[in-house]
Amino acid sequence: MDNSEFLAERFEANRPHLRSVAYRMLGSLAEADDAVQEAWLRLSRSDTSHVENLAGWLTTVVGRVCLDMLRSRTSRREDPLDPLGVYVPDPVVGGISGTDPEQEALVADSVGLAMLVVLDTLSPAERLAFVLHDMFAVSFDEIAPIVGRTPTAARQLASRARRRVQDAGPAPDADQARQREVVDAFIAASRGGDFEALVSLLDPDVVLRVDGGVLALGASKVVRGAETVAGQALMYQRFSPYARVALVNGVPGIVSLPEGKAAAVMAFTVSGGKVVQLDILADPERLRALNLPNLDD
Repeated sequence: MDNSEFLAERFEANRPHLRSVAYRMLGSLAEADDAVQEAWLRLSRSDTSHVENLAGWLTTVVGRVCLDMLRSRTSRREDPLDPLGVYVPDPVVGGISGTDPEQEALVADSVGLAMLVVLDTLSPAERLAFVLHDMFAVSFDEIAPIVGRTPTAARQLASRARRRVQDAGPAPDADQARQREVVDAFIAASRGGDFEALVSLLDPDVVLRVDGGVLALGASKVVRGAETVAGQALMYQRFSPYARVALVNGVPGIVSLPEGKAAAVMAFTVSGGKVVQLDILADPERLRALNLPNLDD
């Protein structure tokens, strides 16, 4: 086996880990794949004979690539076509019985859509410091040169990010069976047009975020409050027969499949037995790009 074959083999062994780093950094499956591919190109052009920890070296390379991508992404948040700036990260959707190993790596450690929504509010440097240190145990000595700061400043970046994450809302319930009960009850109440039942499932301060994308811009919105969110759910009652329970970033959620085509992916954040956040991706273009499993009942 020559050196290029050896490097390719080592890289493929690290690909699931690198993709999970990039997904947390970017919240986009396609961009995560691009970042991983760029890391391979940099590896293939580099002399790594002096590298003792190739996995660590690749992790920092992916971090640098993602940081550059985040810094060049400002146009998305300033897009005049989207004055609300509503963006729901790409969901990882699996069958309710479980996801494949690569998907499990992507959403390990409770990286739900709600967490990715919060990460998307951080500065690029804060996000990198938090993701690499808190999620992948990369030292601040290694993070510092990536963000062009001292280790102490890198630690402060991660600390600020951590406070933002902790202040964003209550932690999701760990009981997945209970979360499934809430999702099933939400579907039943929606199908039955039961407004009071829907309200009873929602936290009084629940937040609904809908990302319709450029192709369905009118669908994008942010709605707050149990009664208002329940009313929004009943507006789309005609789609409730097409709701299928799926794992969305590792926890029970809903995929709406009218005529067998994905119209929306709904991610529930359940805390204290109530829905505290509901994130819906309804962007037709991005939904078409998702690799959805068979969700037939």
